[in-house]
Amino acid sequence: MALGPRLDLRQSQSLVMTPQLQQAIKLLALSNLELETYIAEEIEKNPLLDTGDVSAEPKGDESRDSGDDLPPEPGTQGSDEILSSGPAEAESTLDMAGDADQFSNNSLSESDGALDGGLGMNGPAASGSGAVGGEAPDFENMLVAETTLAEHLMEQAGAILSGKDLFIAQHLIDQIDECGYLQADLLEFAHRLGVQLDDVKRILIEVQSLEPVGVGARDLAECLALQAKEADRYDPAMARLIDNLDLLAKGALPQLKRMCGVDDEDLMDMIAEIRAYDPKPGCKIGGGDVQAVVPDIFIAERGGKWLIEVNSATLPKVLVNRTYYAELKDGAQDKASKEWLNDCMADASWLVKALDQRQRTIIKVATEIVKQQENFFREGVEHLRPLTLKNVADKIEMHESTVSRVTSNKYLSCSRGTFELKYFFTSGIQSSTGGEAASAEAVKSHIKALIDNEDPKKILSDDKLVALLKDKGFDIARRTVAKYREALGLGSSVQRRRQKALEGKAA
Repeated sequence: MALGPRLDLRQSQSLVMTPQLQQAIKLLALSNLELETYIAEEIEKNPLLDTGDVSAEPKGDESRDSGDDLPPEPGTQGSDEILSSGPAEAESTLDMAGDADQFSNNSLSESDGALDGGLGMNGPAASGSGAVGGEAPDFENMLVAETTLAEHLMEQAGAILSGKDLFIAQHLIDQIDECGYLQADLLEFAHRLGVQLDDVKRILIEVQSLEPVGVGARDLAECLALQAKEADRYDPAMARLIDNLDLLAKGALPQLKRMCGVDDEDLMDMIAEIRAYDPKPGCKIGGGDVQAVVPDIFIAERGGKWLIEVNSATLPKVLVNRTYYAELKDGAQDKASKEWLNDCMADASWLVKALDQRQRTIIKVATEIVKQQENFFREGVEHLRPLTLKNVADKIEMHESTVSRVTSNKYLSCSRGTFELKYFFTSGIQSSTGGEAASAEAVKSHIKALIDNEDPKKILSDDKLVALLKDKGFDIARRTVAKYREALGLGSSVQRRRQKALEGKAA
């Protein structure tokens, strides 16, 4: 066979994701706050995109087309069908209609038989509200940047030290972690700075005298000792108790009583004193900007029906400025300018349509979650049902990956608090009576209730918890009980017995 260059013609099929499809997928996974940033970047790049309050515009203003005349279209193709179809079909499906260039983020669930009953969060006349009861408070303006622990300590050190001493103190403070502990070896620290070890020890005493009390300690015992000294309770008996915290953790009270040379009453007083100290004094001082969780969806019950609404307070209204487009089009003479302007118009129209589809998809998924977990919203976590992404995807006829993107990084606010959407998807525990399975979160709630109400003289072992849960209808293995108990931060029966014995004696 001769070797040489040649040309071959082959025909093949492949699925190619257009930039528009990639954008639609990306928008689904973004939270409202992330989406706000994304929209701001797009507006900066595209001169035909604009934001504004439609309600503030004159009714006769035709400079921007209103999206209020968009029909609900309950039978229209959803985001999942669009994403699963071919690129050409998806582009034609998501093409923006000439009279739908505005994305309105106040719409409620528009499917037939929706839980919200077609009402707004504030009643029939107030469907555009972004929060229950009216305009949502501006939480961002309420956030305050707190002073960090290092700044707090340096401010105090600067008032009592100067020169070389302040230099050493500054580097010591830099080695203090957020809990208030010094993470440095003093000898190595002294060699690195080129100073005497005695000077470092002397300045460390000054740093340990700063507020909060206990900061600058190298271990827990030193931290508690500093607080005991500040409270004038650091006598020889207290010193021996603090030096033997391992025995205290084991509950070796008779041995501690002999070592400290005190009676039962004095020992209980000393233990109560230690328990009142802060093992992490540095945590009292803030570590930067306070971050608040902003819900993406509001859920409320009115007249026996559930109202579901996207939080419009965190989303700007996106408009396509057709007047500006017409002005630019009249001035465009060369082919490149016209192509660039048409591309801007197509991108703007696609973004508006994609945002509208995103909102409809979120409402659709949230509505199904409320249907599936209605008992949770009415009665609490013990009635949370097992639920998977596939269950919701099958009900709303979407792909499981689409539901996963919709529920990522998004929070739901209801009368019971604010929850991540992923919280409502839990594994199931088989019922011992053959009835409906229970969610893992519901089982954890029962375990916590049993342990909280246990008799201090009859601490429940994991085997006993298994038996009690079986009586409640949960068929669960001992290792699963131990895993859930540890996830709740609850100790073993031995640890709880020891802890409650100490609490009983201290009381």
